[in-house]
Amino acid sequence: MLDLLPEPIPALSDNYIWLLTDAAGNAAVVDPGDAGPVERVLAERGLTLRSILLTHHHPDHIAGVAALCQGRDVEVIAPVDERIPHADRRVGHGDIVNFSQPAAHFGVIAVPGHTTTHIAYAGEGLLFCGDTLFSLGCGRLFEGTPGQMLDSLNLLAALPDDTLVCCGHEYTQANARFALSIDGNNAGLKARAKEVDDKRLRGEPTVPSRMGTERATNPFLRTDSNAIVAWAAHKADAHDSVSRFAAVRRAKDDFR
Repeated sequence: MLDLLPEPIPALSDNYIWLLTDAAGNAAVVDPGDAGPVERVLAERGLTLRSILLTHHHPDHIAGVAALCQGRDVEVIAPVDERIPHADRRVGHGDIVNFSQPAAHFGVIAVPGHTTTHIAYAGEGLLFCGDTLFSLGCGRLFEGTPGQMLDSLNLLAALPDDTLVCCGHEYTQANARFALSIDGNNAGLKARAKEVDDKRLRGEPTVPSRMGTERATNPFLRTDSNAIVAWAAHKADAHDSVSRFAAVRRAKDDFR
């Protein structure tokens, strides 16, 4: 069976490559944008890489794939996107991904917004969401529309409260500063921001978080809350959930 928790491997400037292992030393990784950190962990712990999951085509999530596959029998699972050159299996919404080593079972969720072909993997109490959902934030809309992204986030937010949210970047501290600027009376958010600051002072990752915490504190999942509705009330174009989401996303893009 899987180890209890997925492990974030720091990579590049602020990426996380997610590692899953079992007691027999089998491993799978999610979104390896750099082969080097993965190779070091595999060597240090005597692990055998069996599978790679990819969420979207951006280089900081796929650039390490070719090197990790060299000389190994590794299955690469990816969305249907020709911009991802290395894939043994292409998957889309509703597909099921089963591993035997390590043993795991994930459902595929289409989450367009950050990119049009972005997917997430949910199962085993885990969510690998790439750059769609971050702790206290969400990804920029490089290819999709606000409506697409909000629909995608709503799909993810419907997962159980205790789902561990395994996102692609260490953005939580900056996300917390923005979230407090528009939802500053949220006691849960204040507590989460303090926890995040303490973790970063200790050099610890702030993820995974839990979906229940994200629903209560992440402004991009709270566009219908009283606090966000009040924040958006003076904005002429923020009259429904999608337009409020778009307004929050624009404000985050401009936040310094």
